[in-house]
Amino acid sequence: MTVRGVHVVIDGNPAAPPLLLIHGSGATGSMWAPVVPSLATKYRVITIDLPGCGRSEPASTYAVPQQADRTAAVLDELGARNLKVVGHSSGGYVATALVERRPDLVGELVLVSTGPGHAALLPEPAIIRALTSPPFGPLVWAIRTDSMIRRGLAATAAAPITVPDGAAADLRRTSYRAFRAILAANGDYIAARTVPQRLVDAGKPLLVIFGDSDPRWDPASARQYEAVPGAELEYLRGVGHLAMLEDADALARSILDSAL
Repeated sequence: MTVRGVHVVIDGNPAAPPLLLIHGSGATGSMWAPVVPSLATKYRVITIDLPGCGRSEPASTYAVPQQADRTAAVLDELGARNLKVVGHSSGGYVATALVERRPDLVGELVLVSTGPGHAALLPEPAIIRALTSPPFGPLVWAIRTDSMIRRGLAATAAAPITVPDGAAADLRRTSYRAFRAILAANGDYIAARTVPQRLVDAGKPLLVIFGDSDPRWDPASARQYEAVPGAELEYLRGVGHLAMLEDADALARSILDSAL
């Protein structure tokens, strides 16, 4: 369904505690498909496509605080409160901004492969550069096939992955212009203050999950989150940047077992 222009999928018992899944840059909510069935045994799982991504409408701005505001408007419409919010990669920036702007909505925060700041970013794989970077990025983006999308995703993983049915099609819905604007907005957000700096005084329970073989963000950088009082850090062995596709069972267990 669509709520205020944002594509939303809800799974699980309507009476169960709510859990929100937020995807990363250029991705869509369908990327979470492998972990949703397990999470839905305990939670009312709300999965969204952020504005400009997948099946959601484009936005006038992709600044992270405004992305969080749009997400908050959806949650208000759904009547959801005190959620466990799970953000993957840059989806963790939107989750963090949600804590900053609407702390009443967030009960617990889980960050999955969310780079803490620019210094932790590793060199981009060649296929990702080809798909996303000027001057040829716009052309390649326009003609990209399912195979190219799958190879691009695989370049950020450390283990073999299976892309969920329909995910590649959802990914193709995102325009190059929106994708580049989202990347720029994410960069501005962590340039102003790192994620750990933003969360130090937030007072929200925090679980950070990182693949110990992440090729996008230095896995050792996850320890920067230890500056956040009470933060818990868990590494998934042999996992890269896409834990939900590389080891869905381990990621689901980590989220389900967290007693923050």
